[in-house]
Amino acid sequence: MIHRLDPRSKLISILIFVVIIFLANNWLTYGFVVLFSLIGVLLSKVPIRFIYRGLKAIIIIIIFTFILNVLFTQQGDLLFSIGWLHIYKGGLVQGLFISIRLLAIIVLTTLLTLTTTPIDITDGIEILLGPLKKMKLPIHEFALMMSISLRFIPTLLEETEKIMKAQSARGSDFTSGSLKSRIKAIIPLLVPLFVSAFKRAEELAMAMEARGYRGDKGRTRLRVLKWTAKDTGVIILLLILTAVLVIFRN
Repeated sequence: MIHRLDPRSKLISILIFVVIIFLANNWLTYGFVVLFSLIGVLLSKVPIRFIYRGLKAIIIIIIFTFILNVLFTQQGDLLFSIGWLHIYKGGLVQGLFISIRLLAIIVLTTLLTLTTTPIDITDGIEILLGPLKKMKLPIHEFALMMSISLRFIPTLLEETEKIMKAQSARGSDFTSGSLKSRIKAIIPLLVPLFVSAFKRAEELAMAMEARGYRGDKGRTRLRVLKWTAKDTGVIILLLILTAVLVIFRN
Protein backbone atom coordinates (compact mmCIF):
# COMPACT_ATOMS: atom_id res chain seq x y z
CA MET A 1 0.00 0.00 0.00
CA ILE A 2 2.70 2.48 0.97
CA HIS A 3 4.70 1.70 -2.18
CA ARG A 4 1.73 2.70 -4.34
CA LEU A 5 1.05 6.02 -2.58
CA ASP A 6 1.70 9.27 -4.38
CA PRO A 7 5.18 10.61 -3.44
CA ARG A 8 3.61 13.99 -2.70
CA SER A 9 1.41 12.49 0.03
CA LYS A 10 4.45 10.72 1.50
CA LEU A 11 6.48 13.92 1.58
CA ILE A 12 3.62 15.89 3.15
CA SER A 13 3.05 13.09 5.68
CA ILE A 14 6.71 13.04 6.72
CA LEU A 15 6.70 16.83 7.12
CA ILE A 16 3.52 16.74 9.24
CA PHE A 17 4.86 13.86 11.35
CA VAL A 18 8.17 15.64 12.06
CA VAL A 19 6.22 18.69 13.26
CA ILE A 20 3.54 16.96 15.35
CA ILE A 21 5.91 14.52 17.06
CA PHE A 22 7.00 17.42 19.28
CA LEU A 23 3.45 17.52 20.67
CA ALA A 24 4.12 14.22 22.47
CA ASN A 25 5.29 14.80 26.03
CA ASN A 26 4.20 11.77 28.08
CA TRP A 27 4.21 7.98 27.87
CA LEU A 28 0.71 7.77 26.38
CA THR A 29 1.35 10.21 23.53
CA TYR A 30 4.71 8.60 22.73
CA GLY A 31 2.88 5.26 22.72
CA PHE A 32 0.62 6.59 19.96
CA VAL A 33 3.68 7.77 18.02
CA VAL A 34 5.35 4.35 18.30
CA LEU A 35 2.10 2.60 17.31
CA PHE A 36 1.74 4.81 14.23
CA SER A 37 5.36 4.07 13.22
CA LEU A 38 4.90 0.32 13.66
CA ILE A 39 1.71 0.36 11.56
CA GLY A 40 3.65 2.15 8.81
CA VAL A 41 6.40 -0.50 8.92
CA LEU A 42 3.86 -3.34 8.78
CA LEU A 43 1.92 -1.81 5.88
CA SER A 44 5.10 -1.22 3.89
CA LYS A 45 6.12 -4.91 4.20
CA VAL A 46 9.75 -3.78 4.11
CA PRO A 47 12.05 -6.39 5.73
CA ILE A 48 13.28 -5.35 9.17
CA ARG A 49 16.90 -5.84 8.11
CA PHE A 50 16.60 -3.00 5.58
CA ILE A 51 15.24 -0.67 8.25
CA TYR A 52 18.01 -1.77 10.61
CA ARG A 53 20.60 -0.81 7.99
CA GLY A 54 19.15 2.69 7.98
CA LEU A 55 19.30 2.85 11.78
CA LYS A 56 22.76 1.34 12.14
CA ALA A 57 24.56 4.52 11.10
CA ILE A 58 22.55 6.72 13.49
CA ILE A 59 22.16 4.40 16.50
CA ILE A 60 25.43 5.65 18.06
CA ILE A 61 24.17 9.25 17.93
CA ILE A 62 20.89 8.20 19.58
CA ILE A 63 22.73 6.36 22.37
CA PHE A 64 25.07 9.34 22.86
CA THR A 65 22.10 11.73 23.06
CA PHE A 66 20.41 9.47 25.62
CA ILE A 67 23.55 9.35 27.80
CA LEU A 68 23.96 13.15 27.67
CA ASN A 69 20.37 13.68 28.83
CA VAL A 70 20.74 11.14 31.64
CA LEU A 71 24.00 12.67 32.89
CA PHE A 72 23.25 16.39 32.61
CA THR A 73 19.48 16.74 33.15
CA GLN A 74 18.86 17.19 36.87
CA GLN A 75 15.08 17.11 37.17
CA GLY A 76 12.70 15.01 39.21
CA ASP A 77 13.61 12.53 41.92
CA LEU A 78 17.18 11.37 42.46
CA LEU A 79 17.31 7.68 41.51
CA PHE A 80 20.88 6.93 42.61
CA SER A 81 24.19 8.69 43.13
CA ILE A 82 27.75 7.36 42.90
CA GLY A 83 30.40 9.99 43.52
CA TRP A 84 30.01 12.71 40.89
CA LEU A 85 27.44 10.66 38.99
CA HIS A 86 23.85 11.66 39.80
CA ILE A 87 20.98 10.06 37.90
CA TYR A 88 17.62 11.78 38.09
CA LYS A 89 14.25 10.43 37.00
CA GLY A 90 13.62 13.48 34.80
CA GLY A 91 16.87 12.99 32.90
CA LEU A 92 16.15 9.31 32.34
CA VAL A 93 12.63 9.99 31.08
CA GLN A 94 13.73 12.89 28.86
CA GLY A 95 16.53 10.76 27.37
CA LEU A 96 14.05 7.99 26.54
CA PHE A 97 11.56 10.44 25.01
CA ILE A 98 14.19 12.07 22.78
CA SER A 99 15.50 8.64 21.71
CA ILE A 100 11.99 7.48 20.79
CA ARG A 101 11.43 10.71 18.88
CA LEU A 102 14.62 10.31 16.84
CA LEU A 103 13.94 6.63 16.17
CA ALA A 104 10.39 7.31 14.95
CA ILE A 105 11.54 10.09 12.60
CA ILE A 106 14.39 8.00 11.19
CA VAL A 107 12.19 4.91 10.72
CA LEU A 108 9.54 6.82 8.75
CA THR A 109 12.06 8.73 6.64
CA THR A 110 13.79 5.41 5.93
CA LEU A 111 10.43 4.01 4.82
CA LEU A 112 10.11 6.97 2.43
CA THR A 113 13.41 6.17 0.73
CA LEU A 114 12.77 2.40 0.70
CA THR A 115 9.28 2.63 -0.81
CA THR A 116 9.81 5.52 -3.25
CA THR A 117 12.21 5.79 -6.17
CA PRO A 118 14.54 8.81 -6.29
CA ILE A 119 12.83 9.99 -9.49
CA ASP A 120 9.42 9.95 -7.79
CA ILE A 121 10.80 11.84 -4.79
CA THR A 122 12.28 14.59 -6.94
CA ASP A 123 9.11 14.77 -9.08
CA GLY A 124 7.04 15.14 -5.91
CA ILE A 125 9.32 17.86 -4.55
CA GLU A 126 9.22 19.73 -7.86
CA ILE A 127 5.41 19.67 -7.99
CA LEU A 128 5.02 20.66 -4.34
CA LEU A 129 7.43 23.57 -4.79
CA GLY A 130 5.81 24.51 -8.11
CA PRO A 131 4.12 27.69 -6.76
CA LEU A 132 7.58 29.11 -6.01
CA LYS A 133 8.24 29.29 -9.75
CA LYS A 134 6.14 32.46 -9.77
CA MET A 135 8.91 34.00 -7.64
CA LYS A 136 11.43 33.12 -10.40
CA LEU A 137 13.06 30.44 -8.27
CA PRO A 138 14.79 27.59 -10.23
CA ILE A 139 12.64 24.78 -8.83
CA HIS A 140 13.18 22.43 -11.78
CA GLU A 141 16.95 22.85 -11.59
CA PHE A 142 16.85 22.23 -7.83
CA ALA A 143 14.86 19.02 -8.33
CA LEU A 144 17.21 17.94 -11.12
CA MET A 145 20.25 18.42 -8.88
CA MET A 146 18.60 16.32 -6.17
CA SER A 147 17.80 13.57 -8.66
CA ILE A 148 21.35 13.50 -10.00
CA SER A 149 22.82 13.55 -6.49
CA LEU A 150 20.68 10.61 -5.36
CA ARG A 151 21.52 8.74 -8.56
CA PHE A 152 25.28 9.14 -8.19
CA ILE A 153 25.60 8.34 -4.47
CA PRO A 154 25.93 4.56 -5.12
CA THR A 155 28.32 5.26 -8.00
CA LEU A 156 30.58 7.42 -5.83
CA LEU A 157 30.51 4.85 -3.02
CA GLU A 158 31.55 2.15 -5.48
CA GLU A 159 34.30 4.39 -6.84
CA THR A 160 35.52 5.10 -3.29
CA GLU A 161 35.70 1.39 -2.53
CA LYS A 162 37.72 0.73 -5.69
CA ILE A 163 40.18 3.55 -4.89
CA MET A 164 40.56 2.34 -1.28
CA LYS A 165 41.36 -1.19 -2.48
CA ALA A 166 43.87 0.18 -4.99
CA GLN A 167 45.54 2.36 -2.33
CA SER A 168 45.59 -0.53 0.17
CA ALA A 169 47.30 -2.71 -2.43
CA ARG A 170 49.99 0.00 -2.66
CA GLY A 171 50.57 -0.04 1.11
CA SER A 172 48.15 2.63 2.38
CA ASP A 173 46.55 1.99 5.78
CA PHE A 174 43.19 3.66 6.54
CA THR A 175 42.33 1.83 9.79
CA SER A 176 45.35 2.00 12.09
CA GLY A 177 47.70 4.64 13.40
CA SER A 178 47.09 8.03 14.98
CA LEU A 179 44.36 10.44 13.89
CA LYS A 180 46.91 12.58 12.06
CA SER A 181 48.24 9.61 10.08
CA ARG A 182 44.69 8.52 9.17
CA ILE A 183 43.89 12.00 7.86
CA LYS A 184 47.07 11.94 5.77
CA ALA A 185 46.08 8.52 4.39
CA ILE A 186 42.69 9.87 3.30
CA ILE A 187 44.19 12.65 1.14
CA PRO A 188 45.40 10.24 -1.59
CA LEU A 189 41.85 8.85 -1.57
CA LEU A 190 40.07 12.20 -1.95
CA VAL A 191 42.11 13.54 -4.87
CA PRO A 192 41.27 10.75 -7.39
CA LEU A 193 37.69 10.65 -6.07
CA PHE A 194 37.17 14.36 -6.79
CA VAL A 195 38.85 14.03 -10.19
CA SER A 196 36.52 11.14 -11.06
CA ALA A 197 33.45 13.06 -9.82
CA PHE A 198 34.30 16.15 -11.91
CA LYS A 199 34.94 13.95 -14.94
CA ARG A 200 31.55 12.26 -14.56
CA ALA A 201 29.87 15.66 -14.12
CA GLU A 202 31.47 16.95 -17.33
CA GLU A 203 30.42 13.84 -19.27
CA LEU A 204 26.86 14.14 -17.94
CA ALA A 205 26.68 17.83 -18.91
CA MET A 206 27.90 17.06 -22.44
CA ALA A 207 25.37 14.22 -22.77
CA MET A 208 22.51 16.49 -21.65
CA GLU A 209 23.54 19.20 -24.12
CA ALA A 210 23.81 16.64 -26.94
CA ARG A 211 20.21 15.57 -26.22
CA GLY A 212 18.94 19.15 -26.37
CA TYR A 213 18.18 19.60 -22.67
CA ARG A 214 16.83 23.09 -21.97
CA GLY A 215 15.37 22.86 -18.49
CA ASP A 216 11.65 22.38 -17.95
CA LYS A 217 10.52 24.26 -21.06
CA GLY A 218 8.16 22.02 -23.01
CA ARG A 219 9.08 18.91 -21.04
CA THR A 220 6.54 16.17 -20.30
CA ARG A 221 6.63 13.35 -17.74
CA LEU A 222 6.87 9.65 -18.48
CA ARG A 223 4.96 8.85 -15.29
CA VAL A 224 2.22 11.29 -14.30
CA LEU A 225 1.61 11.45 -10.55
CA LYS A 226 -1.99 10.79 -9.51
CA TRP A 227 -3.45 11.71 -6.13
CA THR A 228 -5.95 9.05 -4.99
CA ALA A 229 -8.31 8.50 -2.07
CA LYS A 230 -5.59 6.49 -0.28
CA ASP A 231 -3.32 9.55 -0.27
CA THR A 232 -6.12 11.65 1.23
CA GLY A 233 -6.71 8.91 3.81
CA VAL A 234 -3.06 9.05 4.93
CA ILE A 235 -3.28 12.81 5.48
CA ILE A 236 -6.54 12.35 7.42
CA LEU A 237 -4.88 9.70 9.63
CA LEU A 238 -2.07 12.12 10.42
CA LEU A 239 -4.57 14.85 11.29
CA ILE A 240 -6.32 12.37 13.61
CA LEU A 241 -2.96 11.56 15.21
CA THR A 242 -2.38 15.29 15.66
CA ALA A 243 -5.72 15.66 17.45
CA VAL A 244 -4.96 12.66 19.67
CA LEU A 245 -1.55 14.07 20.66
CA VAL A 246 -3.10 17.45 21.47
CA ILE A 247 -5.88 15.89 23.58
CA PHE A 248 -3.70 13.49 25.59
CA ARG A 249 -0.61 15.66 26.10
CA ASN A 250 -0.03 17.03 29.60
